[in-house]
Amino acid sequence: MIRADALVKRYGEVTALAGLSFTVPAGTVFGLLGPNGAGKSTTIKILTTLSAADGGTATVAGHDVRREPDAVRRAIGVVTQGSGCDPVATGRENLLLAGRVHGLRGRAVRSRVDELLARFGLTGAANRLVRTYSGGMRRKLDVAMGLVHRPSVLFLDEPTTGLDPQARADMWAEIARLAGQERLTVLLTTHYLEEADQLAGELLIVDRGQAVASGTPERLKSELRGDAVVVELAPDADLELAGKAIGAIPGTREVTLAGRTIRSRVDHGASAVPSVLAALERESVAVAAVTVARPALDDVYLRHTGRSFAAAEEVPA
Repeated sequence: MIRADALVKRYGEVTALAGLSFTVPAGTVFGLLGPNGAGKSTTIKILTTLSAADGGTATVAGHDVRREPDAVRRAIGVVTQGSGCDPVATGRENLLLAGRVHGLRGRAVRSRVDELLARFGLTGAANRLVRTYSGGMRRKLDVAMGLVHRPSVLFLDEPTTGLDPQARADMWAEIARLAGQERLTVLLTTHYLEEADQLAGELLIVDRGQAVASGTPERLKSELRGDAVVVELAPDADLELAGKAIGAIPGTREVTLAGRTIRSRVDHGASAVPSVLAALERESVAVAAVTVARPALDDVYLRHTGRSFAAAEEVPA
């Protein structure tokens, strides 16, 4: 349903995309996961005809985004990071306008608006000004506006940013339903690891405009053998010395250092903790905390990029 081949996009001296390629099967939720500045939103802009690539090609719903932009726009719904709702219009008025922009008229548009208001639990607030809506209600209205013309592909760019946990969970449930029951193809960009793990049937991890790993979340995590041991050092501890001490422990691998945190992989995390603590004590390295966890998407990102997801979020790509 979506195909991107070697997409390149530059903004002056900054390369936002450096040959990004992927395909999205019909009726799936496909996740683009990466930190802020990884190139996710740039990819969305190219696939939705809002920006032209400097190199490479892309098709959406069988249409070339460069040669057939009008056909692409008729086939897609788009929910951007910022709300597209008019705050001084009602929820119903926003949906009616969106429907009319897409050519719906009369009873057809009114029926579709009523259907979407009911689906997203907004019927009771339909005649209220959008500026009175909560963040979760506005986001639901954004998605409803993207669906008003019954697209075959829905682009969701960071759809839950800024939402509280309950509103985020509600949005996750609706996205899963769209793909599962309606067979809608959804391309989701996110920098929330849990969101990607929860929703995406297939996942592409991007970093600095390039693909670094792809597959189902479970397959990506299963490629990491063993457990992660994470050591948080005391403020005055010697990070390099601690890293060498942990790296010298038999069976320890993939040791990475970031800030006051040392991550390593071992076959059996619980049994490795005493050895880790003993090695650090011999070097007089003070420890603040030690945790053991099964592989997560953050570990996948760390393995392929050499830095944790949190560290990547702190530094612009």
